[in-house]
Order: sequence, then C-alpha cells, then structure tokens
Amino acid sequence: MTSGIDNARKRTVLKDENLYMVFAVTLLSVLGVASVTPAFPQIAEFFGISPAKTGLVVSSFTIPGLVATPLLGLLADRYGRKKVLVPCLLLFGVSGGLCALSRSFNELLMMRVLQGIGASALNSLNITIIGDLYKEKYRTEAMGYNSSVLGIGTATYPAIGGLLSMFGWRYPFLLPFAAIPVALWITLRLKQNRTATNHKAGNPFKEMLKAFSNPLAILLFSTSTVTFIILYGAFLTFLPFHLNTSFQATALQIGLISAFMSFTSAVVAFNMKGISKALSERYRLFLAFILYCLALIIALNLPNCLSALIPAGLIGAAQGLNMPTLMTMITNIAPEENRAAFISLNSMSLRLGQTLGPFLMGGIYSLFGIRSVFSSGAILAAVMASVLYFALKPTQR
Repeated sequence: MTSGIDNARKRTVLKDENLYMVFAVTLLSVLGVASVTPAFPQIAEFFGISPAKTGLVVSSFTIPGLVATPLLGLLADRYGRKKVLVPCLLLFGVSGGLCALSRSFNELLMMRVLQGIGASALNSLNITIIGDLYKEKYRTEAMGYNSSVLGIGTATYPAIGGLLSMFGWRYPFLLPFAAIPVALWITLRLKQNRTATNHKAGNPFKEMLKAFSNPLAILLFSTSTVTFIILYGAFLTFLPFHLNTSFQATALQIGLISAFMSFTSAVVAFNMKGISKALSERYRLFLAFILYCLALIIALNLPNCLSALIPAGLIGAAQGLNMPTLMTMITNIAPEENRAAFISLNSMSLRLGQTLGPFLMGGIYSLFGIRSVFSSGAILAAVMASVLYFALKPTQR
C-alpha cells in the first residue's frame, strides 16, 4: 500500500483515503447479518417456520466462509488484495440484493449462501490491508478506528433494518446493492505496492499449518469463535424473540436496542488508543468477557423492553474492547509474506462462531427455553474470561 506507515507519520491515519476504502468494506462486512436480524420475527411468520429455524438465515450466510475464507486469503497473497476483493464485493452485492426476491425459504437460503461466499473475504482482507498499511502504534490506532466504524455500522443497520422491516421483511435485503459502487471505488482508487507473494515468501499452506502449532494463535482464534457464539447465538438471534414475545417489541424497537449496543461498541473502540495505554491486552480481553457474562445475566431478568438497553450497552462495550485488541494481536503475529492467509484463519474462526452460535443456542432454546440460552451464554463467557486471564501473560501487549 502506498500510504503506509511513512504517510501515517506525515499526515494522520484518518487522512488516508485507502483507510476509508477499508472502512467501506468493514461496513459491508457486517451488513449481511446486522440489517436483517430485526426482521426475523416477520420472516418466521411469513414462511411459517420456528424461531430456531430462522437462525438458518444467519448460518447459511456464514457456513460458506468456513471453506472459502482461507482459500480467498491464499489467493489474495498470491495475486493481490484487489483482484480478490472486488469480485467478492460484486458477488456479495448482487446475490444479497436478490434475497429480496425470494419466493420460498429455500430460495432465500440459496441466495444467502452465495452472498456468504462473497462476504468470506471481506472480514479478513479489511484487516489484512490495515496490516499492510500500518505498523506498531499506528496499526493499533487504525484497528480501533476500524472497529469503531464496524460499531457504527452494526449500530445503524439494525435501526435501518428495523425501519425497513416495517414495510416488509424483504426491504432490508436490498441494502447489499451498496457493495457495487464500493467495488468500483476500490477498482479505481485503491493503491497497492504489495500485489502478490514474492519469491521469498514461505509456503502458505505450511504457514497456515504452523499457525495451529502456535499456542497464542490457537488461543486467539478460539477467542474469536467463542465471541461470535455468544454474540450471534445468545444475543443477536434470540434477544429479538425474547423482546417480541415478552414485551411485544416492534421490529423498530428491537433495531434501536441493537443500535445502542453497536453505538457503545463504536465509542469504546474509537478510544482504543487511550485505553491501550491504560490496560494491557490481557486485561482488555478479560474485562470484555466479564462484560459479556454480566450482560447475559441481566438479560435473564428484564422488567421491560427499555431495560434491554443495559445488557445491550454492556455487550457493546465488550465488543469495543475485544475486537480491536484481538485483531491487533492476530495481525502482529501474522507472517508478513502470508498475512492474508493467516488472518483468514481468524476470519474462518469468527465465521465458525457465527455458524455454531445459532445452531447451538437454537438447540438449547428448543429443549430448555429462552432463559437457558442466556444462561448458557453467560457461563461460556465466564469460562472464556478465566482461560484468557490465566493463559495470557500479565503484561501481554
């Protein structure tokens, strides 16, 4: 990337156009789930399916990434970021928009699979490009800004999705068409000086296998998986049903509560530069999972719909601490010559969590009810907090 660390020293990170293209990709990467979850009750009613089966709208979108993400990472290292990113954006936009025309639940799932393939590269190449652009403290700063943008997207999309859902469940699925102009912008403007793996690069398959012999990498990948089991399983998928059945919350109300979660995440992530000076990586991750646990415990005993803002805010703060810290740590241990392939392993782990979360929590919901979903998520968060506290070094930075 031409405006890497040298330009960051001369100007500021936030004046780099390349970073704004990364922001656009980041905003699209969360569009596929955050904008449609407020419509879940309507989708279930329209197609005559159970709340647990509605989770397939998420799983069908995330499952393709388990296979496609590492392969696309390898291709990005070999042929360049842009040559992989642009076709993925186009596939994401076209197939995602066509979900709105689905006449059956199976058709909807088929389009979601195609959209998921397109989305597979977005969550890894945005982080990879930041790793290409910046080093040291500039990388941490850029990761914080990117997580803040992600938070703004996940704050905005549920509200927009909830508003659009008031006119019908199909309307939120029109939003992915925005990926098409972003693909054009990146084609014309994204500058690269690292377009392919050079002759000194190691074997990418060996590097990927080596990652699984690195205890820190395994711990960080596992943390990504658990994070998204909690977020997508216990919170994003089933909180809408809990609010709808317990308090007759509308799609717009559910969207606004989800938006508050993401707004909190954006505020915390935007201040990561200062937070990272006060708290080590170990304590940031530990605190994040304590907040996940507290949020889910509170969600068990909500007196009214408005009180859902409390667990939503706690989940948001946890995400704001967790994601930029996790992404920076993973980028820092990634081999430079195979960075995209290495980071794609984390995106694969993330998607594994997105996929398993609705399935696991859907099974718990079917067997034991909604309260067991939140209590299971709280227990999982507490276990992960303990693992991170004892596994990471006290001064882990």
